[in-house]
Amino acid sequence: MNKKTIIIVDDHRVFHHGISQALEATGEFTVTARAANGIQAVSLAEKSVPDLILMDISMPDLNGMEATRRILAIHPKIRIIALSMHTEKIYVKGMLNAGASGYVLKSCSFKELLTAIKAGLDGHVYVSPEITHLLVGDSPDRLSCLTPREKQILVYIAEGHSTRETAEILKLSAKTIDIHRRNLRSKLGIQTVAGLTRYALAKGLIPPAP
Repeated sequence: MNKKTIIIVDDHRVFHHGISQALEATGEFTVTARAANGIQAVSLAEKSVPDLILMDISMPDLNGMEATRRILAIHPKIRIIALSMHTEKIYVKGMLNAGASGYVLKSCSFKELLTAIKAGLDGHVYVSPEITHLLVGDSPDRLSCLTPREKQILVYIAEGHSTRETAEILKLSAKTIDIHRRNLRSKLGIQTVAGLTRYALAKGLIPPAP
């Protein structure tokens, strides 16, 4: 049987060690790498292209939401499961909007974690039962009209990046970024950077300030 490869991203070493041992003890998984922040996670994902990543949210240097977006922009077939202590809607929706295949609380049992991992690998989305009520009644809005690239640029705007900085990060021309920014303002009906930032925060596209 081919074992599924997993990367664990969390800034607590004890947590890394315990989860790694438990996963490998099943005989179904191999933990190929561990990362302590989002930047390391993106780099390791690019190099090893694992089947699945367990992703914390609150980390130094680069948070889990942005790391998830960056990884899936390069390797959309990688499955990412958020594993977090946060139970607030802004985090849950933020990770799912970023493309995560699930959201599991760190207080969950190992059995539930395995259920989430297997669901993600099978192409399904799993959310811990304690927080599924946060998603009930949600309906699509203008966010669903944005292209993946427009959502990505919205995040950079909300994080304070200029057109030039965004162009350098995404390796696009400043003119192309300006076109995307105009489309964003038109589709969302929001004309100011402050307004776009508030919108991104409300939709969970960026985490609230600590």
